[in-house]
Amino acid sequence: MTVVEPEVRHVSLQHLDFTAAVRIGGKGKPVVYFHTAGGPRWDRFVQELARSYTVIAPDHPGTGNTERDSIYRFQDLWDLLYMYDELLDRLGYSRVTFIGASFGGMVACELAAFRPERVEKLLLIDPIGIWLDERPVVNWMLLYPEELVPILFENLEAEPVKEFLTLPTDPQEAALAQAELVWTFGATGKFVWPVPDTGLAKRAHRIAAPTLIIWGERDRLIPVDYAWEFQRILPNAHVHIVSSAGHVPQWEKLEEVVRVSKEFIG
Repeated sequence: MTVVEPEVRHVSLQHLDFTAAVRIGGKGKPVVYFHTAGGPRWDRFVQELARSYTVIAPDHPGTGNTERDSIYRFQDLWDLLYMYDELLDRLGYSRVTFIGASFGGMVACELAAFRPERVEKLLLIDPIGIWLDERPVVNWMLLYPEELVPILFENLEAEPVKEFLTLPTDPQEAALAQAELVWTFGATGKFVWPVPDTGLAKRAHRIAAPTLIIWGERDRLIPVDYAWEFQRILPNAHVHIVSSAGHVPQWEKLEEVVRVSKEFIG
């Protein structure tokens, strides 16, 4: 199967004098993909999207192809939203479909509430951003890797999961990969610490776009109860539950999630 290689584009922005890094690949209708707290990856899910759409995948500040110390310029969530808003303007995308997974789902929701007219459709995969006292979200930033794996994944045999869990054989490269992950958790965690409740529930009524919420039935990080809570607070939302999948259903049940996503995006 042909691999769709993205172009990495650097875009100078006025907001915070930040230089954004964006991976763009594929052909067709444009969709914007906001990555997880684990960092930007042109993974199998994004690859499959790029076979049908032009995927615009920005790197979160301080991660991927951005300067590491750029994260210190961002003080709060609003800095992040103004940056992404300007970035989409500079790229020439006035109205597009947003796709966000986990942390990226929160970003997609917040940006959709901030600028509802910019979003054609909203696709969320196990997003964070709200809080239920009776079903608390696990604080992933306090877990050791061996504790985090069973929290994140139900299906450890899925190829994308095995790829993620396979460290480089060279000890130094493996150490660097683990250090990079810790840094990325910090760069993204800055906007959700100490708990992933950004006040989104107060703003969600502003999101006008049709929304599909995809959730892993056995998500141990963010229980599936949150799928129904997101549906409750979003005006035009539907839920698709992925059975026998954890927090990353787009890896654990790739074919199903790709199929459902493409049917929704159109």
